[in-house]
Amino acid sequence: MLTQRTAHLRDHPGQISFPGGRCGRQILAATYRLAPETFEEIGLTREHVELVGYLPEYRTATGFASRRVVAMVTPPFDLRLDAPSRWQKAFRSAFVVPDGSANHQRHSLHYRGKLRHYYAMPYGDYFIWGATAGIIMSLYRALQASAG
Repeated sequence: MLTQRTAHLRDHPGQISFPGGRCGRQILAATYRLAPETFEEIGLTREHVELVGYLPEYRTATGFASRRVVAMVTPPFDLRLDAPSRWQKAFRSAFVVPDGSANHQRHSLHYRGKLRHYYAMPYGDYFIWGATAGIIMSLYRALQASAG
């Protein structure tokens, strides 16, 4: 499940992201279960979700740490945004991880005086990059390792 942030937001306008919320110091509660924000933000109900596992912690260049829960989502279901002022849309994909490394792009930019490298990937009409693409790459690597 992915969301697209509205264009008028101060932080990360128009970017593709995963649903879910910050947990502050309540790291264990949010790390080892599906965050309630995931369900609230996009209207997905728990009966459509099966917990599969967890990805390793992902740290952004700005120092934000994220630990992602991996789950299978079974249709049919209707998505509805809890805050249309924040979310332009929510959408699902059959499988977010690109098929093969041809879709894995490496980009770079100067940020706060340093050259930063990040992943990016086209997905239909969307351009997924930064932390979201990095987390998808973590999933891709985990799947490659388990395949042998």
